[in-house]
Amino acid sequence: MRDLQQGVWQMSLAMVISGSIGAFVLLSGLPVTDVVFWRCLIGAIALFLFIRLSKQPFSPLTSVTLGLAILGGIALVVNWLLLFAAYERISIGLSTVVYNTQPFMLVMMGMLMGERVSAVKWGWLFLAFGGVVILLSGELTGGHPTAWLTGVTLALGAAFFYALTAIITRRLRSIAPQHIAFIQVLTGVVMLLPLAQFPALIHAYPWGILLTLGIVHTGIMYQLLYSAIQKLPTPVTGSLSFIYPVVAIVVDNVVFGHSLNATQLTGGALILFAAAGNNLGWGEKKPRECEVSDKATHQ
Repeated sequence: MRDLQQGVWQMSLAMVISGSIGAFVLLSGLPVTDVVFWRCLIGAIALFLFIRLSKQPFSPLTSVTLGLAILGGIALVVNWLLLFAAYERISIGLSTVVYNTQPFMLVMMGMLMGERVSAVKWGWLFLAFGGVVILLSGELTGGHPTAWLTGVTLALGAAFFYALTAIITRRLRSIAPQHIAFIQVLTGVVMLLPLAQFPALIHAYPWGILLTLGIVHTGIMYQLLYSAIQKLPTPVTGSLSFIYPVVAIVVDNVVFGHSLNATQLTGGALILFAAAGNNLGWGEKKPRECEVSDKATHQ
């Protein structure tokens, strides 16, 4: 019971932290590539220190597992780049709602890899697709349909690469999750180093925001998330994950004054409801023994 309670607050706090990241990204005022680079660099240092302080030995790596971890890192970094770019074109709340189509990207990828998709999951998939159609139908007649459609496309692309990260992570069961995260952000540093800018670092950069993104939104959030996943049953983890989009919508409204209109609320509600049904297995036959599902980071 104590582990369950601890896992609940850890997961809840991780989702609150994750839901606030969009505001920090936009408040930094930096190009997306710079934000992601510094998040990766500072996050890598924070994760390395956490791993060392916990005295947890690094997982043994083969050429195959290292290659997969790096590939997963590339997918995760592209996911961040696309999602953060979406924040600049549509609201954080709307980007987050569209981004929560990621469970269905995962279902489709699993199907392509030969996994069986139940009729119930197909139902949730079509419901989520209906939510996206409602979002599109309500906005493409507005004043800036091209920019809006670009933002939605970027958020959907981010969801795709998140799902790709999750698929790759499934093949890395022999590696501790914190070590996977460390390799992923280190990969991001190498990827984005040629694009990073270093002008008058001490005076020109919003270091408070960047340190928060790296230490809190990456190092601490990863630790809380993975620790919670180890303690909580899958249904509890899935239900608590919906704190993330709610917090993102609230933060977007409080900090930037953005709110979803009636059409966006309707489409968004369908997407989140379908994602909840998919994640929590609503309508599926319950197995006698709890199944452990694979998890990857949200952001």
